[in-house]
Amino acid sequence: MKNITVSVDEGTYRRARIRAAELDTSVSALVRNFLRSLEAGGESAPPSAGPDIGVEAEAPLQLRRRQLREVFADFDKRGVGLDPRHNLPREELYDRARARAEIAESAAERSAQTGE
Repeated sequence: MKNITVSVDEGTYRRARIRAAELDTSVSALVRNFLRSLEAGGESAPPSAGPDIGVEAEAPLQLRRRQLREVFADFDKRGVGLDPRHNLPREELYDRARARAEIAESAAERSAQTGE
């Protein structure tokens, strides 16, 4: 195995160290896997943890999509709806008098609970 030296600016180095820590690997492993992806013809492939740690890293877009799926699954599990049928009609949404009354009622309840 050959060693190489690469110079990068401080910001790039810092981001690389953070990403390597997120992937539980080293900056050297990130660079090595990136260079391997070039060899395989995957120029746009993101650097990953690769075979050195036995876990393939997710691309940022894949990670965000997976996290969104998990959030929505949690919403479904807890019964939090995002169904458009549960939205308020426009008239109710902009009923300022009703909103003020609900705020006043809520404040009165809090005052009663705290004894103020």
